[in-house]
Amino acid sequence: MFRLDEKVVVVTGASSGLGHAFARACAAAGADLVLAARRREHLDLTAKLVEAQRRRAVVVPTDVTDPGQCQAVADAAVREFGHVDVLVNCAGTASANPATRETPEEFREVVEVNLHASYWMAQACGRVMRRGGSVVNISSVLALTTAGLPQAAYSASKAALLGLTRDLAQQWGPRKGIRVNAIAPGFFATEMTDDYAPAYVENVLRPRMLLGRKGNPDEIAATLVWLVSDAGAYVTGQCIVVDGGMSIT
Repeated sequence: MFRLDEKVVVVTGASSGLGHAFARACAAAGADLVLAARRREHLDLTAKLVEAQRRRAVVVPTDVTDPGQCQAVADAAVREFGHVDVLVNCAGTASANPATRETPEEFREVVEVNLHASYWMAQACGRVMRRGGSVVNISSVLALTTAGLPQAAYSASKAALLGLTRDLAQQWGPRKGIRVNAIAPGFFATEMTDDYAPAYVENVLRPRMLLGRKGNPDEIAATLVWLVSDAGAYVTGQCIVVDGGMSIT
């Protein structure tokens, strides 16, 4: 039930971080991949790891804030594989700007990538997704709590993803047989978190991790595989929190 054999999975943000881990995990479970992100050279590295597991990978350099380029990703999937089964909306960006000094451009950029782009990709893939398909929006524990930094744009965009998830689930479940869920990661070691000051990690974040450590990307990738496989076939409209207990402290 946890296999993804004969499934086609589209992953945005697949060039690094959690998107990279999601792509590898889906390939290990038997899926073929369509990999989307801006950095072609990094996508090629992810594709090599997919192909090393004897799965096919199609690389589509993409600016996900452009609806036309999102449609091009779905078109490439259909052209290469004939269909789409799973979309993982993992492309994202963050900022840490005090609310009184954040510019409109800074706020809009985060919302454009984290929220709008997820909708454009869901639209494009939802049009061609087979019945029984699955969409997973990668939200954040900051949609549910705070973490000491001024992150209004990031928190707002990730919280909005949960509303988008619920609405698409109720639209597409009865009519198209497509499940839509979200995953809210806590603190995982990725490029995005590499810039955090050691004092912030040790003094602010670590005391709130009930398991006493940051997460390994492979641990959250396992959650994704469960959610998009037949093992998760009765789960829709939900936010699965994978945070080592951070959101309840």
